[in-house]
Amino acid sequence: MSDTSNYKYIDREKSWLAFNARVLQEAADSTVPLLERLRFLGIFSNNLDEFFRVRYAAIRRLYLSGKSGEKLLGGITAQQLVKDITEIVIKQQSESLRILSIIEKELKKENIIIVDENQLLPEHEEYVKDFFIQKVSPELVTIILNDLAEFPILKDTVGYLAVRLVMKKEVTLSASIFKNKKKEIRYALIEIPKSFNRVTVLPSINNKQYIMLLDDVIRYNLNSIFNIFDYESISAHMIKITRDAQLDIDSDMSKSMLEKIATSVKERRIGEPVRFVYDKSIEKDTLDFFLKKMNIDASDSLIPGGRYHNRRDYMAFPNLGRFDLLYKPKEPLAVEGLSLDGSILNKVAKKDFLLNTPYQSYSYLIKFLREIALDPKVTTIKITLYRLAKNSQIVSSLINAAKNGKRVIVQIELQARFDEASNISYAEMMQQEGIELIFGIKGLKVHSKICVAERIEDGKIKRYGFISTGNFNESTAKVYTDITLFTCHQQILKDVNKIFDFFDVNYKMYRYKHLLVSPHSTRTKLYKLIDREIDNAKNGLPASMDLKMNSLSDYPMINKLYDASNAGVKIRLQVRGICSLIPGVKGMSENIEAISIVDNFLEHSRAYIFCNNNEPEVFISSADFMTRNLDERVEVTCPIYDEDCKRQIIETFNVGWKGNVKARLHSEKLDNKYRVRKESEPIFRAQQETYNYFVERSKSINKQN
Repeated sequence: MSDTSNYKYIDREKSWLAFNARVLQEAADSTVPLLERLRFLGIFSNNLDEFFRVRYAAIRRLYLSGKSGEKLLGGITAQQLVKDITEIVIKQQSESLRILSIIEKELKKENIIIVDENQLLPEHEEYVKDFFIQKVSPELVTIILNDLAEFPILKDTVGYLAVRLVMKKEVTLSASIFKNKKKEIRYALIEIPKSFNRVTVLPSINNKQYIMLLDDVIRYNLNSIFNIFDYESISAHMIKITRDAQLDIDSDMSKSMLEKIATSVKERRIGEPVRFVYDKSIEKDTLDFFLKKMNIDASDSLIPGGRYHNRRDYMAFPNLGRFDLLYKPKEPLAVEGLSLDGSILNKVAKKDFLLNTPYQSYSYLIKFLREIALDPKVTTIKITLYRLAKNSQIVSSLINAAKNGKRVIVQIELQARFDEASNISYAEMMQQEGIELIFGIKGLKVHSKICVAERIEDGKIKRYGFISTGNFNESTAKVYTDITLFTCHQQILKDVNKIFDFFDVNYKMYRYKHLLVSPHSTRTKLYKLIDREIDNAKNGLPASMDLKMNSLSDYPMINKLYDASNAGVKIRLQVRGICSLIPGVKGMSENIEAISIVDNFLEHSRAYIFCNNNEPEVFISSADFMTRNLDERVEVTCPIYDEDCKRQIIETFNVGWKGNVKARLHSEKLDNKYRVRKESEPIFRAQQETYNYFVERSKSINKQN
């Protein structure tokens, strides 16, 4: 394998794979509850699917174009990177299978037994046959392949059973002068239906819970499927294909953006294959048959795997009533100073508030929207939507506002990766209810998380709103750590309003006095903030930066952080995912420390703290330090002016930084070493301590009241 870096930077794809290895570490960690470990395996698998559909696919396109891509990829060729990725993934897949085997043994000790078609107890046979006949069989798509003129298109990331039937009948081979005879072999394909939970719970026996995967339910009933064929043996091995997820949006001016995206999403199903995963015990002739029919060659990533693929389905593994094998749920806390019973607008009119999910209840944001939907004084609501929950209360609140005569303007991002179909459906629903939709700006995804409402008070317009680091999605808010600012700061909200003007008339340049807005000003203003720290350090003044984000991969920004380090600025980085910066290198980054926290919640908030000679400036943002966030999307970075809110962000960053249980060190070795805890140092689990922080804060506020 090639070097992990070209001295100054770590390759972003390899850094991402290192992040997914951290997820795998959670699955391997014996201190993590057993069913949670299984779910981390599911997250690992799901992450890998998306990686191949997007990032690997882009590198493969570059490689197949005949370009080396070294300038784009930071010094490594596309050909070498494709090879390196495949090598890393094969090792990770092997490790995931080893971990799964350990988890299954541990589950058995807990009287949770996963059985396959050969291990089925006699007591379960009738149940499995009946379940298959009544429920599964009507949903199955089974195709006999030998005589088809055209091979069927395999769906992206769907699991299939590749079936091989050795017939009793012999066929004559006419390839030589001697008429050799050979058993006829037929091949078939069974699509594993997605309409069922992949995990089938069988009846309990003697306090033991039995689990069978849907794949094995089908395998057990193969004879029922193929009983019209006179075969002597039958086998079924799982295969899965991953396709390039790029959307090709046509330039037909007569079509609406809604039509273009809808068409492109449909065409994604025939995207180029970028990965073929197969059961490594599959017969060679069966594998060769499928590879040939699907036109998959050595340039595609062939990943030998275990008996089961689509382990992402373990994310939905049933709890079986075994709450002792799960993380103890944390009750979402109240936001101090706000009440779900009273008016939120009245409180926000006097002071800014922060909502920290999932530590605090997302109901405050829903309450805010419901209040402005009903308030007779509110005339207009504007909001950006990127990813939405399956049954979105956000959308319901906006429709409610429209029905109450408000003017509701929604910028919905139709190109939110893998949420396109859902967003199209919501867009059509909102259009029918009279909501005005904006479908974005050509060449720019809208990734900002903003909302502003206009209210008539004393004959004048007064604005209320919120700005967030995360999507307006009440489902992910239960798992993703994010920060939302509720504010009535008129100058900030005037800037928010300008962003909606930009959506409407995007050939004009807009000047923002408070917000940092990509692609207009985020990069340049961040540079100025970093330069000020550099100047302070050179002048002997206090100078530091605490930066929390999901990904750090923009080379010019990394160079700027290196410059700051060399000037003596102390930099602490909490970067959950990709980190192309190499910390702790003398003469380059010796003043930079970087950690990643992977735990029960997904670290998703972005917060940027600049010392400013001990008068800190604090920001929350929808933008990571990635080129796409700084230059190619509409992103919003918002200053925090309220001193109490500012203190919250600084203190919670410090809590996260003290973590010594789930914190890994970023390094050029990509080895995911845990931060070393001294013997005298107490265990400090950052997410648990963050929750405790808000518990204590709530208590102190209640005492003051």
